[in-house]
Amino acid sequence: MEEENLTSVTEFIILGFPEYPELQIPLFLLFLLIYLIILMGNLTIIALTCLDPHLHTPMYFFLCNLSFLDISSTSVTLPRLLDIFLRKGQRISVIGCFIQVYFFMCFACVEFVIISVMAYDRYVAVCHPLHYAVIINQRLCALMAAGTWIFGFLEPVTHTVLVSCFSYCGSNEINHFFCDFSALLKLSCTSTSTIETVTYLLGVIVVLPCFTLTLTSYIYIISTILRIRSTEGRRKAFSTCSSHLTVVILFYGTMSCLYIRPTSMQSLDVNKLFALLYNILIPMINPFIYSLQNREVKATLRKVFKRKYMFLFF
Repeated sequence: MEEENLTSVTEFIILGFPEYPELQIPLFLLFLLIYLIILMGNLTIIALTCLDPHLHTPMYFFLCNLSFLDISSTSVTLPRLLDIFLRKGQRISVIGCFIQVYFFMCFACVEFVIISVMAYDRYVAVCHPLHYAVIINQRLCALMAAGTWIFGFLEPVTHTVLVSCFSYCGSNEINHFFCDFSALLKLSCTSTSTIETVTYLLGVIVVLPCFTLTLTSYIYIISTILRIRSTEGRRKAFSTCSSHLTVVILFYGTMSCLYIRPTSMQSLDVNKLFALLYNILIPMINPFIYSLQNREVKATLRKVFKRKYMFLFF
């Protein structure tokens, strides 16, 4: 019995995308470009928010948190994928794999909470504009941000501890581009019923309240906007939350495709595709959504470029 509880696998092999052996270098260049766009786009949002006093508001404070989160979450997976494409660096230690699982789940949990917090912020801005500065003050922003990150880093501990206690005595090949939680469960020769139950319960604890808060906030926001009589007033009110609403739809859309599908429709190859959308597409387009649909960000960008060109000219 004791030998059965021992983990005989000492390392895992992350397959990445072995079905395209002739495209490894082009894929490396493509994902390197995507990673650079993610870094530059989100760092630009953070830098603009820090440089312009007009952007020192709760909305942009939370947007900076979201940008930092996007950089962190992609940095957990993309560098390893680039190494697989370039140097066939598919081998990862068991401990390294569990660490990657932990941080991926941490940032996913933080994203659920921070998106719901941003939805509440937009609810107060649209539905209670006169009391916005009183309700969403600096102290509350700091507490919500700190609570979000602390909760996000504590919640996956149980999952990581449980999955690290499993025995992996069969294949050590992970059919994914990172150490995915569901892919690891398929390699375990230990019963996964306990961790599946824990995952379901913790999912209800985390996802359901976040989704409910986000949905409720936008129900009140939309009903408030519809009661505004003037077309210009409705347009201005909607513009304050259109960027975040777009992000909400993309986030919950990809997460639903990734996790909320019938078991009969799930496969690791399909999961890889949806994981790419969640882990790469959203962090890449988030800065563009907030900059292209936001007058304040565009105005700050123009001022920064204007100063740069004046400095070069003189």
